[in-house]
Amino acid sequence: MALVRGAAVALIASGLLLGGCSSLPFVGGGSKAKAPSMEAQLGIGVNAYLWRATLDTLSFMPLASADPWGGVVNYDWYVNPQTPNERFKATVFILDRRLRADALNVAVTKEVKDASGAWVSAPVAAQTETDLENAILTKARQLNLANAARR
Repeated sequence: MALVRGAAVALIASGLLLGGCSSLPFVGGGSKAKAPSMEAQLGIGVNAYLWRATLDTLSFMPLASADPWGGVVNYDWYVNPQTPNERFKATVFILDRRLRADALNVAVTKEVKDASGAWVSAPVAAQTETDLENAILTKARQLNLANAARR
């Protein structure tokens, strides 16, 4: 009896959840629902210029992972040969499909070697993240202008 009641509750709950998805073309929307646009099916989930500019601007760092739908690019530790006792890691968040300054957020982590040679966290210069954001935005605007000139 408890199994039947649990199955009934699960069925009702799933019906309620799916009922709220009327914007999906295959669930409850009838003729009002629209099929996804070709851009949504083929493109990426974030602004393409910011995406490309991020990959180009930080290409000197090893890429750990990239999610074009979620707009997150993770870079692995980078050690500048001129400063071998410090290393940096970056994560870039692209937050919008529009090319806007507030559609981008860069987070940088820094570590330095202590006396025993172990890596320990260190503060990142306040301007570092802003400088990287500005470099990415500048590159994205250049890509946008170059694309507009080709049309």
